Amino acid sequence: MNIVLISTYELGRQPFGLASPAAWLRKRGHSVVTLDLARQSLEHAAIADAELIAIYLPMHTATRLAAQLIPSLRTQVPGAHLCCYGLYAPMNAGYLRELGVSTILGGEFEEELVHLAERLAAHGMQATTQPVESMISMARLHFEVPDRSGMPAMEKYAHLIVPGKGYRIVGSTEASRGCKHLCRHCPIVPVYKGVFRIVGREVVLEDVRRQVAAGAQHITFGDPDFFNGIRHAMELVAAFHREFPGVTYDVTIKIEHLLKHKEHLPTLRDTGCLFVISAVESVDDAVLGFLDKGHTREDFLRVIKTFRELGMTLHPTFLPFTPWTTLDGYLDLLRVIAEQDVIENVAPIQLGIRLLIPEGSRMLELEEVRRLVGPFDPQSLAYPWKNVDPRLDALSETVQEIAAAAERQKESRLATFERIWKAAHAAAELPAPQINLSARSQAGVPFLSEPWYCCAEPTRDQLVSIGAHKPLVKNAVAGAEGFV
Repeated sequence: MNIVLISTYELGRQPFGLASPAAWLRKRGHSVVTLDLARQSLEHAAIADAELIAIYLPMHTATRLAAQLIPSLRTQVPGAHLCCYGLYAPMNAGYLRELGVSTILGGEFEEELVHLAERLAAHGMQATTQPVESMISMARLHFEVPDRSGMPAMEKYAHLIVPGKGYRIVGSTEASRGCKHLCRHCPIVPVYKGVFRIVGREVVLEDVRRQVAAGAQHITFGDPDFFNGIRHAMELVAAFHREFPGVTYDVTIKIEHLLKHKEHLPTLRDTGCLFVISAVESVDDAVLGFLDKGHTREDFLRVIKTFRELGMTLHPTFLPFTPWTTLDGYLDLLRVIAEQDVIENVAPIQLGIRLLIPEGSRMLELEEVRRLVGPFDPQSLAYPWKNVDPRLDALSETVQEIAAAAERQKESRLATFERIWKAAHAAAELPAPQINLSARSQAGVPFLSEPWYCCAEPTRDQLVSIGAHKPLVKNAVAGAEGFV
């Protein structure tokens, strides 16, 4: 069967969600073409002959872009069976079906894609009926080594910037999927509901081995939380470092886990972990309680202290604009970032992110959230909301504009932070005090050229920065009135 797997966007990484199912399908004799539209054009001969087109939806931005793409696919290849798979597919099943998508797959999707291809090969378009209960699979899979052949070279994706040392080519992989935790705002929760699945160590290492052979000098582990399976994680990094002592890596870990498994942090450092990303979200304990994050402001400060003592780099990410954000609270967040000397560790876009409330979000469990939000908007794939203080909504737009301009102009993070600092104080009608900077706060830290963000409404400028020279992204932005 002729199959085309499409990704619209995956955080500037070579999509694991194409490489993994491609391996499964090719092993079973199917002809598979992978297209990453964040780096490639849709103008590919394989589209015309496709019998199955499956679009990978790992996040909100990818889904918004796919929604712009699907009508043109239906016109170009009317006989192809359309499938959407990945985290955001079952969450937006109704809307996707209205667009003409026949099959929706979530959770552990590789095996289900194989089953779909087999049904189509045997029964053609008669295989379009899909029981609703089968949309999400939590099967324990024996993963195949991802097949990245035919994908754009790693050099075309986000790279690692090491101040004073240039940049490094970045590969990526996944050692686990899903998450054991139930953070109320997290898009993983409606699908996985506290379940996580391990990718076998040898599969992960072979995937890394092939990427290093192709030129990767740094690996991003895309796990939602690398410490969900602590034994698996530590055995993996030990084996990783033995085989690739000159290759660095980064991981994402909850503040809660960084405290619980503090004794393992030196091993991360010593095996080449260049930095750890952690979704701090807020320094307001009340907001953290609403989000059900599992940590406190003091926990975050303890982790910063621990990382500093160990000589490690923490990249905190934030969700500054929520229904409970106040101007005093936002100014407090900026003060904490400055006082803790982590200005260089925070991508400016992190200071402008608004809470996203998609279909199925646990945020809707809160009565006050249900009273606050408007009707679900299928165009933006979210429940719209506004802060009771309109100055906060205006400030979020201002901060996003500052961050976008800084990215275009290659402005330093410190200079951008100072502009955001002044804008926030102006919104509160307060004089902006001088920021007291230590030498440490001005020291450069390693970071990826495409900032990590999640649980957020994508901005128009974020979509432009994904690659405005690509036809798909141009078209998506042109009709993106719903973007914040």
